[in-house]
Amino acid sequence: MQYQIEAPQRILFGRGQAARAPALIRAFGPRGLIVHGANPARAAWLISALQGCELATQAIGSEPTLADLTAALDAARPHRPDWVAAIGGGAALDLGKALAALIPAPACPMDHLEVVGRGLPLTAAPLPFIALPTTAGTGAEVTKNAVIGVPDHGRKVSLRDPAMLARVAIIDPALTDFCPREVTLTSGLDAITQVIEPFLSSKATPYTDAITRPALALGLPALMQLMKGEDANARDTIAHVSLTGGLALANGGLGAVHGLAGVIGGRLNAPHGAICGALLGPTLRANATATGGTPFAPRMTEALNALAPALGCTAKDTPEALSQWAHSAGLPRLNSFGLSADQIPDIAAASAASSSMKGNPVPLPPQILETILRAAL
Repeated sequence: MQYQIEAPQRILFGRGQAARAPALIRAFGPRGLIVHGANPARAAWLISALQGCELATQAIGSEPTLADLTAALDAARPHRPDWVAAIGGGAALDLGKALAALIPAPACPMDHLEVVGRGLPLTAAPLPFIALPTTAGTGAEVTKNAVIGVPDHGRKVSLRDPAMLARVAIIDPALTDFCPREVTLTSGLDAITQVIEPFLSSKATPYTDAITRPALALGLPALMQLMKGEDANARDTIAHVSLTGGLALANGGLGAVHGLAGVIGGRLNAPHGAICGALLGPTLRANATATGGTPFAPRMTEALNALAPALGCTAKDTPEALSQWAHSAGLPRLNSFGLSADQIPDIAAASAASSSMKGNPVPLPPQILETILRAAL
């Protein structure tokens, strides 16, 4: 038995932990860069608490593209920050993580981006990165990659290096309180996906099993509760599931949902969580069929049994029941973002070669991927 565990140097979880951020950040030096989402008010308390530091700020209102990253690098490098802190959703965390990695780097981003670039390892140590998520879904605060859109190639790809792990990740569920309903739904479905896929992954380890197995049944009931109204306990639970998913995917890989989502997200203006949510039910159905009679069948059944009680159905009916509930709660179908039937063969073919697809419990041929996409239209 062999496996390794990659995680930030320090993880703080729980309500009130964000109050510890200013002192922890100051320890890395007096000059810093704060990356935040489109609404700077969400970061105002942190900026105020860091008075006396020489601060630069960078906003990102949507999932970052290569152009966003290049422009942010040009703005940040002259400031010569000692550290980078990101407070926001997955977009802010990804951009912050990429900036921390590349501000000291002598090469251009394309030298390090996977798939569309050279995929070279970093040659300079990243700046200390501190992550404070304000949504519960991506788990980006504890992963070693930053997802960057490259529209010219129609893909979302990763900048990835073990040195990119955060020095400090602070997951304070209070920062997610009263997150907009649609963001809660889509990010929550991403969190649920990211404990299911590493559990089913062909790369699963004893470590990822130990953290995903208890979380399989937690996320969906919490998300259902939040769709009924604000609930602090449910926020705490989905934040824990999100953290668990981030740690698990960083150490055990993902699967077909994310394999497809990386290609779709590079071609459509659609939130990552919405794409994953629409794909999750159809992918579970495809994997349930494809794993029948294989060593992965018991694990597949275990995952479906964990989800079924919240949906009030049998394990067999879980994939369809999950999709029906998600769409009834307001999750858009992929055609609402512009996905059309004539795009499906090309997306399926491109997705088959994605890195996430390698973790799927069994290989899914392009024709099965096309079936998944048609079900999510």
